[in-house]
Order: sequence, then structure tokens, then C-alpha cells
Amino acid sequence: MTEPAYVKIAGEYARKIRAGELPAGTQLRSYPELAKRHGVSQIVIRNAIELLLGQGLVRTERRKGTFVADRPNLTRVSPERQFESPEATFENEATEPVDVERNIGTAIATDDLATKLGVEVGSEVTHVIIRASEGGRPISVSDSYQPVGAPDVSTAAFLEETITDSLPPADHAEWLKTPSGDLVKAVYQRYLAADDRVLMISNVSYPRDRYDAFLFRMALDPGSVAPGNEDSSE
Repeated sequence: MTEPAYVKIAGEYARKIRAGELPAGTQLRSYPELAKRHGVSQIVIRNAIELLLGQGLVRTERRKGTFVADRPNLTRVSPERQFESPEATFENEATEPVDVERNIGTAIATDDLATKLGVEVGSEVTHVIIRASEGGRPISVSDSYQPVGAPDVSTAAFLEETITDSLPPADHAEWLKTPSGDLVKAVYQRYLAADDRVLMISNVSYPRDRYDAFLFRMALDPGSVAPGNEDSSE
């Protein structure tokens, strides 16, 4: 997917914070100054700062400004990470060199896979495996499946994510070096077209202790709130 300007800017500051170029307590420039420096609007800067806040990398003080957090944690934020390449995502999170391996091939749709993708059993689907490591330590592995000839996920209208603590598939456990019987953080994703056609599904596994928190951000259209539910919160 195309990387929005605010995601790119937030990524730049995330790398600097994790690399120690911006130590804890450092005050960031004002919104107008940052907007001028990056050649964007203050709205873009505000969105970038909100993303950094969600990642736990900065804090704000009323009437004072934005400061680098004392103890930056590691929060997995969606859907912004889907706008970045895996290399960019993990490098933004890393303090050590990151290595990303890709294996692109095909697979035959089993009953379960055919049902999830809406294709015929036995049909060929695209299968992409991505393995990532940081400083030699495995940090992520994913399997993505897409119907052959399906539109690119950049055209997706919806992203669904389900996060669980679960036993990993054997190949995920092998890559992550997960001891037998131990759980991982598993993320199941579905990319859907506007007509609800499934464009791609992904199964992602992380070491259970990799992230301090998982955060899913979404833009809400006030006009889409059903009458009588204006004050609901779940």
C-alpha cells in the first residue's frame, strides 16, 4: 500500500528515538516548525505525533509540547504498519540490524484455505512467506495467501485483524525457536474489497513477549454512526 506522509515522518522519528539520536526528554519542535521542515500540513504532523504517542515513543505536556518518552515501549500499531514494507516496519522498531527473507511461490487450496479465500478446492493460490530477524534473533514469520489474479491489496477497502495467544504452526515454531508447548502472539488478517471479496489472508506469528501492547487505529466517520448509538463505546 502507498505509504502516507504521516507514517513516513513517524517512522523517521521512531528510528531516531530507538537509535538514541533523540534521547529521553528531548523536546520535539512545534507543529508549525515540523510542518515547515517536512513540507507538509500541520494535520499531517499531528497524525504523525499521534502515531508516535500510540507507539509509546513520545509524551505530551499541556502548554509545553511533545517530548521523547523516558522508557519507550514496543507497541504494534495497525493499520499503519500495512502501509510500510516489512523492512521499514522492523527497522523502525529495531535497535540492531534487521534481516527480512521472502519466499514467493504457489500452494494448492485445501478445504480450509479455499473456504477462507472463496476459491475452488485444489486451485492454485499465491503463497508468500516472510521471515524477519533482528540482530540474528527471529522476531516474525508470516504466511500470506492470495487468489491468483486477485487485485493487489493496495485496492483493499477493509482490513480485519484477530489477535490471539496460540500454539504456532510447526514451521512458525521452528523459525521463532519456540519451545514445544509455548504460545506465540498470532495475528490473523483478512484484506477485503469493497464488495467483501477476500483479496488476501495472512497468518503472522511473533514471540509472545515481543510487543508490550497491540493497538488498532481506525478513522470513524461521524455520519456513519447509527441513530441512538451516538454515545456508545465498546
